[in-house]
Amino acid sequence: MYTTVTDPHTVLLAGDIFTWATNKTNQVDTLIKLVAGVGVIAAIFSAYWRTKSWVATVVAFLLGALVLWGIANMPLLQTKVGSEVNSAPQLNTVQVVPREVPTAARGGLGL
Repeated sequence: MYTTVTDPHTVLLAGDIFTWATNKTNQVDTLIKLVAGVGVIAAIFSAYWRTKSWVATVVAFLLGALVLWGIANMPLLQTKVGSEVNSAPQLNTVQVVPREVPTAARGGLGL
C-alpha cells in the first residue's frame, strides 16, 4: 500500500499503478498514430500543392498509407521478425587445435 503525500487518505495499490501505466501507454500509442496521420495528410496536401499533379498526390497517399499501416501494425511486425530471427539457423562453432610441427619441418634444429 502506498499513500500519497498530498492526500494521506488516498491509497494507491499496485494494481492501480499498473492500470494507470497501461492507460498512459495506450494514450501515447494513440497520440503517436494521430501525429503520424496528421503528418501523412500534410504530406499529401504538400505533394499536391507543390506539383499540382494527381500522380504525385496518389503516390504520396500510397506511401502515407504504407507508413500508417506500418505504425499501426508494429507489434505484428515485431512478432514476425522475432519469430524469423529465432528460427534462423544457428552457427556451429569450430575449435581449431594447434598441431605439433615435426622437428624436421622447423629446420632440424630441434628447438
